[in-house]
Amino acid sequence: MGTRIESNSSLWALGFFFLHYYIQTIDIVACTLQAGLAKLIGLAGETNVQGEEQKKLDVLSNEVFVKALVSSGRTCILVSEEDEEATFVDPALRGKYCVVFDPLDGSSNIDCGVSIGTIFGIYAINDGVDPKIEDVLQPGKNMVAAGYCMYGSSCTLVLSTGKGVNGFTLDPSLGEFILTHPDIKIPKKGKIYSVNEGNAKNWDAPTAKYVEKCKFPQDGSPAKSLRYIGSMVADVHRTLLYGGIFLYPADKKSPNGKLRVLYEVFPMSYLMEQAGGQAFTGKQRALDLIPTKIHERSPIFLGSYDDVEEIKALYAAEGQK
Repeated sequence: MGTRIESNSSLWALGFFFLHYYIQTIDIVACTLQAGLAKLIGLAGETNVQGEEQKKLDVLSNEVFVKALVSSGRTCILVSEEDEEATFVDPALRGKYCVVFDPLDGSSNIDCGVSIGTIFGIYAINDGVDPKIEDVLQPGKNMVAAGYCMYGSSCTLVLSTGKGVNGFTLDPSLGEFILTHPDIKIPKKGKIYSVNEGNAKNWDAPTAKYVEKCKFPQDGSPAKSLRYIGSMVADVHRTLLYGGIFLYPADKKSPNGKLRVLYEVFPMSYLMEQAGGQAFTGKQRALDLIPTKIHERSPIFLGSYDDVEEIKALYAAEGQK
């Protein structure tokens, strides 16, 4: 039987902020479950700063979270995937936390009912200091918390405040999150790889060699199984629980990678490291990367420690040629 979220003392460092987050998450869950009936599926008729067509739930989710985070009185800067510029909170409502988030990851899958979710990371500034954009353009290792909430067969919240990773499940009858996955640890090596093989013709040599090794190992070990949903939250959640590796490499079409550093790469890398795994960009530890723009992109390889070690070795060998 799970433990209610209130009893997990590690969350109280950011307690009031998270309370607002949880309440708004429940609202998003309700909207997601009723999306078809409430005419919330389909396109909103606009594109976001990334040039992606916005879904109706994208727009609604962004509005809900921005409003909640501002009204919490605990935030000073908000960076959302859906907004071109950072939001600076009015001084009267200002707090010490900078929040970077993707309000609805995997939104291209909304209409077909695939699991989607919210990804977030949090930085802190010193009390009494006026916030500036440099406060979010920091390495991911400086985050004080990160997590995601997945909306699927159940509503699952996975969270780290720098002392391990815990998973919570929403009990709809109580309207509360229950601790169901305490102290999540990713297996040291996994049996699954997760990548969009439709991009294979555009991959660099290390990625191509690694995937070939997954499918046709030369050391007598079993081949890995391919599992790819196309929703980062869902693919990373499975990787975190079962082990293996999630890959979104750079390629000829996207030489800087596709995923956004601040609100996709950093939070997921933070969780992976806290759970005992690794995250690598193809050049360096992901959490050491210093972004220069709020919507900057990066390649990413994250998952089980030994699996990421293998692809790191392939990139190192390529660099020596």
